[in-house]
Amino acid sequence: MNSQFLIPKFKLPNFVARIGQKLPQWPHALALVGALNTALKMKLLPESELTALEDKLFHVRVLDTGGEAWYTFSQGLFRPVFRPQRAPDLAFAANLSAYLQLLARQEDPDTLFFNRELEITGDTELGLIVKNMLDAIELPKLPTLPFASR
Repeated sequence: MNSQFLIPKFKLPNFVARIGQKLPQWPHALALVGALNTALKMKLLPESELTALEDKLFHVRVLDTGGEAWYTFSQGLFRPVFRPQRAPDLAFAANLSAYLQLLARQEDPDTLFFNRELEITGDTELGLIVKNMLDAIELPKLPTLPFASR
């Protein structure tokens, strides 16, 4: 039986964001940059588009958790930015469920954007480059676990 797990649309309670905003944000930036650099090392990101990201400042907010991450791409690596000195070139804001749906390829950025579940602000051309990069990623297939088919 080949069933696919679907991530439901959800919004965490407001108190989660209020608590999350009071917590240190640097772990989010480190985790996101680590994941992006891993994808880079695995050659999952189209190298031809990376030059357009050079020295651009990005801001990602997870609205219902209160988490946010600032990062840049510089000298061939994604790097966290702990104290941004300017407005981001490109910013994303969404609830956790929207990001999970994107990662699982259950929804695409266009659908989430037009359904007002993903806010994208900043440089429109840069936004299209990032969107096309996301669309081009071929995620490796994970092996099926023997007990998962029961």
